This record gives sequence, C-alpha cells and structure tokens, in this order.
Amino acid sequence: MATKEKGQGMPTIRQLYRIGIGPSSSHTIGPERISAAFGEKYPTADKFRVTLYGSLAQTGVGHGTDKVIHQMFAPRPVELIFDTTTGNLPHPNTMDLVAYRGEEVLGKSRACSIGGGEIRMEGFTFPEENAHYPHDTFREIADHCRRRCIRLWQYVEEIEGPAIWDYLKEVWDAMENSIEEGLSAEGILPGGLSVSRKAKYLINQNKPEESPQARETRHVCAYAFAVGEQNAAGGRIVTAPTCGASGVVPAVLHNRKRYLGATDTDILHALATASIIGNLTKTNASISGAECGCQAEIGTACSMAAAALAELDNMSIDQIEYAAEIAFEHHLGLTCDPICGLVQIPCIERNAVAAMRAINAVCLATFLTDTRKISLDLVIRTMYQTGIDLHGKYRETSTGGLAKLYVADE
Repeated sequence: MATKEKGQGMPTIRQLYRIGIGPSSSHTIGPERISAAFGEKYPTADKFRVTLYGSLAQTGVGHGTDKVIHQMFAPRPVELIFDTTTGNLPHPNTMDLVAYRGEEVLGKSRACSIGGGEIRMEGFTFPEENAHYPHDTFREIADHCRRRCIRLWQYVEEIEGPAIWDYLKEVWDAMENSIEEGLSAEGILPGGLSVSRKAKYLINQNKPEESPQARETRHVCAYAFAVGEQNAAGGRIVTAPTCGASGVVPAVLHNRKRYLGATDTDILHALATASIIGNLTKTNASISGAECGCQAEIGTACSMAAAALAELDNMSIDQIEYAAEIAFEHHLGLTCDPICGLVQIPCIERNAVAAMRAINAVCLATFLTDTRKISLDLVIRTMYQTGIDLHGKYRETSTGGLAKLYVADE
C-alpha cells in the first residue's frame, strides 16, 4: 500500500484553515502564493515565464489560475504556457517559473500547489513546512489524550497554545459570513455553464407539511450551497480542507448553532477537533483532488464535519473516530471531474450531500462504535492508495467522467 513518509509530525492547523478567495485552494490560492513569493524574490525582473503542468494546465482557465498569476506579477508581463503533455511530475499541480531582466535569466524555480493552499518551491522555505505536532496518527493522538484525560480540542490547545482560539474565531466568523452572503445572493455563477445560485431558493422553501427532519435537511443543504456558490463566484471562504469542499463543515456547524443552541465556544472546540482529521489526512495522504480525486477533498471534509458534530455531542474519542471513519470510508474512490474545469458541477451539490452524510455518520457511531473493525488511520491510508490508483482523467483534469460526457443543454 502506498504511504507518505512517516515521522515528520503535523503542521499547525492555521495552514489547514486558510481564509482566502475561491474558487480553488490548489489552483488559485496556491499559485497566488507561489507567484507572490517568486515575484518578491526578483524585484528587478522585468518579465516572467510561467509553465503550468498537469491539472493546473488542464483546468487552470476554469479555475482562474491564469488570472491570479497575471494579477500577482502585474504590471510586469508574464508569458503563460499550458503544458498538458509533460508527465513524470513531482505533483499533478506543478509549475515552473523563470524571472528575466531583458534576455538575462535571473532565476528559476519549480513549485507545487499540493492542496489546501499549501505549496512547495525549490529555493523557498515556508512556515508550514515546520512540524508542530509530535504525533501523526489518530491512534497516537487518542492514546495521548487518554493518558492525559483530555479531549481532542484540548490536545490542539496543548500544541498550538491558547492563541489558537483567536484564530479559530476568525475562521468561524469567515465561515458564517460566507453562509450569510451566499444565502442572500442570486443570479448566475460566472464561468459560462449558466449555473443558477440555489442557496437562497432552498432556504426560502417553507412548506406547512414539511417534517422537522426534512426541514433540517433543506437548511443544511442550503448552507452548504451558500458557501459552495460563494466559492465558485470567487468569494471569501475558508479552506476546510480545500476551497472546493469548503461548504461541508460550516453547514453542519451553523445548523447546530442556529437550531440546537451550540455556542461559539462549542463551535471552536468542534473546529479544533475537526482539524485533527484534516491534518492527519494532509500529512499521511492528500487533500488534493488533482492527486487523489475528490475523495481527498469532499471525503476529508465529510470526515472533519462528522468529527466536529461528534465533539458537539460530547462523544468519546472512540465514537469521534468511528464517526469520522464512517464518513470517510464511504467516499473512497470518489472522482474529481469538474465540468469545464469549474468548481460548480458536481462540486457545489456534492458539498450538500457530504454535509448530510456527516450527520448520518454520527448517528451510526452513536450506537455501533463497539462493533467497528476499521480504524480512521487505515481509511486514510486506503484513500491515498485509492487515489494513486485512480486513472489520471479522474483526478481534476476534466478529461473523464461528467466533464467528458456532459453536453450543454442536453
């Protein structure tokens, strides 16, 4: 089974929850950071050449990669090359950058946008590359928490320090703002697919005969749609763990706060608990759709949401793990095939489906934890192996699946 290198620890959760602009953490936030760093290193350069490979080349236009690169180097010109044929890349989201002064080459760098806005660049060091957490498996973390008689959110505070709560409050405020803005917006999303915003319509469909369960489903889905649509429109969202999967966690938490009385403190504890799942996945597998398919994005988000809800219910560590494992296991093999390279179909709707699946996973874990056979660590390893085995056309290239078979106005 394919595995990531072990023993490196996990980075701060500040690198998991990034407040930024959509529609894609790996195709916009990552290249934005790469371009900014490279441009700052060569202030005397008068022009640049950037070559995009793999998924960045295949879906870069749909994701707005070209626009953000030009913006970051402006007013200096950029020759942008989309190379869709070169293989044997260090990561599916690879880009080469060259700085010039006249015809003189000032410097070069190869960079990778590895998911969630995290980047790697030759010749550059970034804070998130430093490990913060001494454990990198759920089993190790759970054993540590049991010995110390603490909950998972207390473990996060132990490692990150009390200042993490101020940061998570910023994260939660940004999540709630994206829901509120998305629920009030109307019209057609940009990109040419003529996809209508649906969040406002969903939230306003009050019917006298609607059951409480149906109402909750509709509202949770509306919140997920709201964030997904804000992301697709280039709005401000939070990676959880990515832009494309940013609607799942806020949807389930906002529902708990609004209708079941969860306090902001409760929510912050839940976000910290969820971050353990996302961080483990990023460390031991991948949160990049271009590397492992949508299971890496939506699967991780659903697992994070399930863990967050289990924390709100004050469930045991075993129950939290089981809820997260159920949510993740049943996304294994999920492909990433965005139509026209846009984070719209099937991405937005998929956030709503995953939010409901997280709720269902917690319900199952409440009763069946003692019967489980599969650990969260095993599912994360399996997801990575499955992602490596997926055909490249199902890993955010828009050359297979829905993206290939979709016909406009069919």
